Amino acid sequence: MSLARTLLDVRPLRTSPVFRRLLIGRTASVLGSFMTVVTVMFQVWDMTHSAMWSGAVGLAQALPLVVVGLFAGSWADRGDRRRIFLVATVGQAVCSLLLAVQAFTGNVPVAGILVLVAAGSCFGAVGGPAAGVFVPRLLPKDQVAAGLALNQVTAQAMMLLGPALGGLFLGWFGIGVCYLIDALSFGLSFYGAFGLPELPPEGEPSRAGLHGVLDGLRFLGGHRVVRGALVTDLAATVLAMPMSLFPLINEERFGGSPRTLGLFLSAVAVGGVAATALSGWVTRRARPGAVMLCGAAVWGAALAVFGLTSSAWAGLGLLVVAGAADSVSVLSRTTIVQTRTPDALLGRVTAAEQIVGQAGPHLGNLRGGLVAGWSSGATALITGGILCVLAVAYVATTTPELRAGGERE
Repeated sequence: MSLARTLLDVRPLRTSPVFRRLLIGRTASVLGSFMTVVTVMFQVWDMTHSAMWSGAVGLAQALPLVVVGLFAGSWADRGDRRRIFLVATVGQAVCSLLLAVQAFTGNVPVAGILVLVAAGSCFGAVGGPAAGVFVPRLLPKDQVAAGLALNQVTAQAMMLLGPALGGLFLGWFGIGVCYLIDALSFGLSFYGAFGLPELPPEGEPSRAGLHGVLDGLRFLGGHRVVRGALVTDLAATVLAMPMSLFPLINEERFGGSPRTLGLFLSAVAVGGVAATALSGWVTRRARPGAVMLCGAAVWGAALAVFGLTSSAWAGLGLLVVAGAADSVSVLSRTTIVQTRTPDALLGRVTAAEQIVGQAGPHLGNLRGGLVAGWSSGATALITGGILCVLAVAYVATTTPELRAGGERE
């Protein structure tokens, strides 16, 4: 395969001005959101110096995604997804503006800040399923995977850049300015989506309320390829998520230096960005299911071996491999979900995917911490990696449609 076909496929940027504008707006809002993550954590800690309140920030961000997500997906499958996304974006911008106001005035208790964070997360849970239809509706079938890869690589780059910029801007300009920048970034996201055509569901609209949610869950239960893709992601995150174990592993094996710990955290992200930048060989293939299964298995295996190594450099290399494998697996999973789900159900299935992507890592970090408390960090990492590989092998064995490739239709 030529180098040009190995590098990130940028055809969607050339062929679709609408997608290009949408990607620019989305990238800006992701950058602002990661800056706000750092700012909220800093402000809450500065006000309370309490680990409990700091942990409550993560709960305020994750819980609305789970509670609101499936119902928001049903709503997205009944109406114009463009309009729903625009309303949700305005809501997120207003929440960021209110966070800026409270930062400048200084009169809001920490519970009020968490309420604003949770409200912004609720609007994000509404906008996510609506945005899930944009790529398959805007791009031809053979460019959908490439469009998803562009979304992924820009999000990963902003994940690296956003916290660093957030820290710098906090030092230079203070808390209020960081929140204000986030609010302005949602303005760019609104502009990017404003020029979209109306995007009502193709096919029978979702039924209202719980009936529509149950219809979506029945589809997930009955569609073996999509179900297998989401189960594979849960296996990778719940069984092998390593982030909560890094401080303990660093203390047990590598002397506890904060610089080493920072490198561990960065190595996974670097591997992910590098793999997505070289994702042309993945997005041009017609068998994302097989690629996803291989990527998830390599993720688990690399983390298990990392738990055995005593060399910091070898450990960093294994984490880069793990991050690259995870990135390939996530990209392939998203491609399967986007291309194998009927448009009339895509909002609900995207909501389920969003919940899996948010809840899985949190549960995985909890599992790792509990096992490490009973044994050691290395034991938790090794057993988690092995269990991940075994779970992926089980999915591959029991879902031949996915093992055969999960070809894009």
